[in-house]
Amino acid sequence: MTIEATYKKQMKMAELIAADNSLLSILQRLNIRLGFGEATVQDICTRYNISTALFLEICNIYSFRHYRPHIEELAKSDIANITTYLRASHKFYTEVCFPAIHNSVHNLVKELDDVNRRLIDKFYDDYDNEVNNHFRYEEDIVFPYIESLQAGGKKNDEAYHISKFEDNHSNISEKLNDLKNIIIKYLPEEHSSVVRFSLLNDIYAVENDLRKHSLIENKLLIPLVEIMEKEYGEE
Repeated sequence: MTIEATYKKQMKMAELIAADNSLLSILQRLNIRLGFGEATVQDICTRYNISTALFLEICNIYSFRHYRPHIEELAKSDIANITTYLRASHKFYTEVCFPAIHNSVHNLVKELDDVNRRLIDKFYDDYDNEVNNHFRYEEDIVFPYIESLQAGGKKNDEAYHISKFEDNHSNISEKLNDLKNIIIKYLPEEHSSVVRFSLLNDIYAVENDLRKHSLIENKLLIPLVEIMEKEYGEE
């Protein structure tokens, strides 16, 4: 499938998954059950009360590297659906992805000498803290602010604006690259390749997913909230 041949609402959901099986994780986050037969994307979105336009934007962002989101096709009500999806993503990362990485790190460090063990542990612990701080900031500050706007557009007490989120939006996939390079380049060859390959596969998978997560925040959520702020005089 070419970059131009993006997903459409008339295509069958099974065909969408066949085109890119990584989209299964999106279905998991949205609690869409398998067994949809010949139903189209629009049929399934209607069945689960999900915005078809938003679902397609998310899937296109995940599958096509150079896809440019079309926020004009989304409604203001989709903001709530985006934050719901992002919260589900946080849960997916913390309950599925990161435990797999943690288990692989644990298996790896058991085989290492003290110096390399401390090095890997430090990088992983630093990354774990950064991710938790990132998610906590979104859950405690950003999402409640957006919900307060949606509740009536009243000016918040702290004069918070979504631009603060944009300015301080850390790329939580970058630190994974450092850990990945240590495992690929610098650990002694004699340590188990099986464990290292398993860990690297987990890291590459979550690294790619986190990039898409950031794109959804940067290209969908922030622009839509900025529009809402202008409507409510929150500039």
